[in-house]
Parts: sequence; structure tokens; C-alpha cells
Amino acid sequence: MGRPESTETRHERFRTVSSSRLVRALEAIGAGAYAVDEQGRIVAVNTRAGHLLGRSAQDLIGQDAHDLLHRGPQGQRLPAAQCSMREAFHSGHPAHGLIDYFAHADGSVLPISWSITPYDIGSEASGTLVVFHILERPHPAGAHPGEAAQTLTDLERLALLAETTTQLTSTLDVDEALRRLVDLVLPRLADWAVIDLITERDEVRRAVVVQADGGTLIRHEELQGPMPPVPETSPMPLSRALRGVASTLAGPETYRGDPDSGIAVEQRRLFDATGIRSAAIAPIRSTRDVLGALTLGRAGQPDDFTVTDLTLLEDIARRTGLALDNARLYQRQRAIAETMQNHLLPQMPRVPDLQMTVRYLPAPDASQVGGDWYDAFALSDGATALAIGDVVGHDLEAAAGMAQLRNMLRAYAWSQQKPPSRIVSRLDEAIMPITDVAMATLIFARLTRTGGGRWELSWTNAGHPPPLLITHDGLTEYLTDGHGILLGTGAGAGRPDATITLPPDSTLLLYTDGLIEAPGRTLDEGMNELRQHAAALAHRPLTSFTDQLLQRVRPPGLDDVALLVLRTPPGPHPDNA
Repeated sequence: MGRPESTETRHERFRTVSSSRLVRALEAIGAGAYAVDEQGRIVAVNTRAGHLLGRSAQDLIGQDAHDLLHRGPQGQRLPAAQCSMREAFHSGHPAHGLIDYFAHADGSVLPISWSITPYDIGSEASGTLVVFHILERPHPAGAHPGEAAQTLTDLERLALLAETTTQLTSTLDVDEALRRLVDLVLPRLADWAVIDLITERDEVRRAVVVQADGGTLIRHEELQGPMPPVPETSPMPLSRALRGVASTLAGPETYRGDPDSGIAVEQRRLFDATGIRSAAIAPIRSTRDVLGALTLGRAGQPDDFTVTDLTLLEDIARRTGLALDNARLYQRQRAIAETMQNHLLPQMPRVPDLQMTVRYLPAPDASQVGGDWYDAFALSDGATALAIGDVVGHDLEAAAGMAQLRNMLRAYAWSQQKPPSRIVSRLDEAIMPITDVAMATLIFARLTRTGGGRWELSWTNAGHPPPLLITHDGLTEYLTDGHGILLGTGAGAGRPDATITLPPDSTLLLYTDGLIEAPGRTLDEGMNELRQHAAALAHRPLTSFTDQLLQRVRPPGLDDVALLVLRTPPGPHPDNA
């Protein structure tokens, strides 16, 4: 890396574009204004912008505007991918932002609105003009400019509600939605946020108690946890909110009298522990049910909540309710789908002297019902059938097709016996007229004990990733023989068989492509990585081998994965041979 560029060099480099004409044009603008070049570096700035930002022109010229100025609501650095101004800048079109945040030189955060437009910065160079205004936010006497103010303008209220909608509807995870909600309201509206949720069993759980201490959010887990039941007739604010009756203001004095319920006792404890002086409480509703209550509290901030604040709080709570309802529906669907998938997948048979284990991991971002499957079952001649496959799709149709395919394979395997290619050929002939499966991959194998006490594997492969054989000493081999086209093509081509005698104390790994395929990684790279980690884990007990292999190799949350792993018994010790 080269030496850092000095201020003098930077000024010299931008002197041609930061001409007196450009500066005069910016000075004529009655707001903060600066111009950036094609790389987003500031090439000129007016006096008003320097005054608002607490920085001289020398501090600004040549700097990357995003890195120097753009911040999140809590003053955190903002990744370029999350910056709406940056997106507009790269699009090359005029754009406006209702609310964003710039860093002041003193470390505080300034709420701003902005407009940008393409601009000729001279010297045959194109650039962008940025004009920004500081949003009016009255500060209490003596307050630091970066501290949260309690009064929002109408523009800021609309911007906050728009941001709430965007942030909360872009996740289907309940915990993540709650975290984003806290980031939105603290310390902008209060210095405490409390969220009580009603579970599907009508139990109340205090899910969130967070304090804003300057720019830091502190979670108070000692104040979280299960809550008493919601009383049916209590007039107390939180009880009314949890019944969906109304939004209410409250303070420590509200809960000083004799408690009428367990919830009132917990509220008194909350006010005593937090020092909250003024609180606003609103129901969190979905279109069908009351999901909980949102409480904002002020302890260190000087102004109390007023009835006017309840309207904004209700709007935020309403958006929260819709987001939580969507997240809960998604999680409920995921749980049902996982249960269905687990019931579709079979229990493994017990084969004397042979270790066998299986794993199925659904794709977190899919519908949770996939076409990946495994199977193992005893045949009438004493052999053990092994199968692993993948029906195209990640939905209920794929799961149903998988169940059809598995059941048909069992019937053909029992009646046809061997070789594996004959069974799979019969299955392929029946797929199109009998099932709803469009295409699928499959490995079907027979495992038999030979006269010498060894285990022989015969298999055919219909377009599936090849099995991996790992010896106890860490030697690995992909079993690429017996490979044919996938099921459902209608080609009717013949299928090959392959046979191998498995070494003693060796591990055979059958897997689906979710273990080795990932964006940005070739199939060869995935298979090489699988080979390396399998070899390193060869000495592990079978359960540990399988779990560690999944942990090390599986791409994070991309596709469902099925594994069928077996290990042959050790051979006789050389000293006893």
C-alpha cells in the first residue's frame, strides 16, 4: 500500500474541478451544499455546509462523502449497501430523501433531508450536487446536539413511519423485527423500550427491555421473562393494552396503589428498576388478534409524553403488529413443513455389525419442504437397500413427489430384487405416467455381506452426485462408476451398474447437492472441500463425523441437505490374523 495522501496533495488534485466558478455556484444556494466527483469524493463545498457540519472546507475536500458523513440513527457507520443516497448517486438520476443522518465534527448526529442531481463540476468532469437541510428538532436547554429530541416535525413523523414499514416488513424473523423496532424508536422517541408479547398459548412474555444510554443500547435481561396472565377487567394501562382496548399514558404513580393483578406488580417493579418517569403504552395488533404491547419510557429525557404522542406510537405499534403477524405465520408454516418432512423421511433399519446414521437439514430461506430424501430398508434376500435422491423443487409438490418416488422404489426393489439398474429403469418408466415428479436424481444401492465377512456395494446412479468412500486412514475416492442420466427425461436409455467391496472400517457417504453447491463456488471446488474435510474426520465416531462434516462443509442456509452415512466393521487385527 502507498503512503496516505496528504491534505496538500489532495487539494492540488482537486484544484482543477474545485474552481472559483463552482464554489460561487454553491455559495448561491441557501442550504448546505457540496459537489462530488464520479468516485463520490467531495470536490467543492459551500460555507453553509461547513457551518452545519462543524468542518472547514479543508477538512471536507477530497474526502469520500459517504465514509465521512453518512451515519445511522444511533451514529453507527452505515454500510454503502444500506445507503439510499449512495444508491441514488450511482443511478445518476435526481433523487430526494426525507430523513437521513450526517456526522457532525463534534461526534453528534444531525438529522437531514437531502436532494441530489447530476452536476457539471468543470474540467470536462461529471459529478453530483448534494443539497441538504438540517431537520428542525428542538433541543432542551443544555442538551447536546446529538441527543434525541422528544418533538418530531410532521415530516420526521412521516419519515419514521415509512422507515418503520420498510424495516419491519423486510424480515420474517420475530427477534430480528423486534431488534429493528428498538433501533428505530431509541433514542429518537424515548430512552427505554419495553415489548410484551402474547404467545400462541395466551401467555404473556416480556420479550424486550432495552435502555438507550447515549449512543449505546443496553438490554436488561433481568427484567425480561414470563409475565402473569392478562386480567379481564383491570383498568390499568398495560392490562388494557394487552386486551387491545386503548393506548394510555402512565407514570410511577399509576402503579403506586394496591395492585389489582400480577401484571400491575410487574409494572411497579419495572418503573422502580428503570426510573421511567413518563411512559406511553400502545397495543400491538394484527388484523385478527392482539399480539402484545409496546411501551416507550422516558427517564433521562426531560419532556413527558403527551396525548399527542399516542397517535405516533399507535401507528408504529400497528405496523409492528402486521410485521409480527407475518413473521409468526411464516414460522408456523416452517414448523408444520419441518414436521411433515420429518414424518416423510423413514427410520433407519438396524443392520448387524454395520453402523448407519442419517441427517436432513431443511433450507432456512425456502418453504422448508424440499425434495431431498434418503431411505434404507431390508430386502427379502437379506440385502440392505440404500437410496438417496433429490426431486426438483422446494415446495409441497416436491415433497409429495418425493413420497411417491420413495414408495414406488420400495415396491420395485422388493419385487425386482436385483440388479439396481433394473429397479431404477422400471422406476424411470413409471415416473411420467404415474407420478407428478418432473425430474429427479437418485442413487440406489444394494449392500450385502460376502462369504469372507466383507461388505459388497452394488449401485446405479441416475444423475446424482457420486458417493464418497473414506478409509480409516483418510484415503478418499468418489465412486463415479455406474453413472447414468437423471430420472424423468423419457430417454429410455440403459443404465449401468457398478460394484465395489468396501474396505474394513471405511465410511461411505451418500449426500445431496446442497452439501457441495453454493453461488460463487464451482462443483469441483465443493467436491474437493468435501473430500478434504471427510478425510480429516475419518477417525471420528460416525455421529461426530457426520455432524462435524455438515458444520464444516455445508454452505450457510442455501439449500436443503440429506445425508446417509454408513461405516463397515473393522477387520481382524494384524497380530491376530
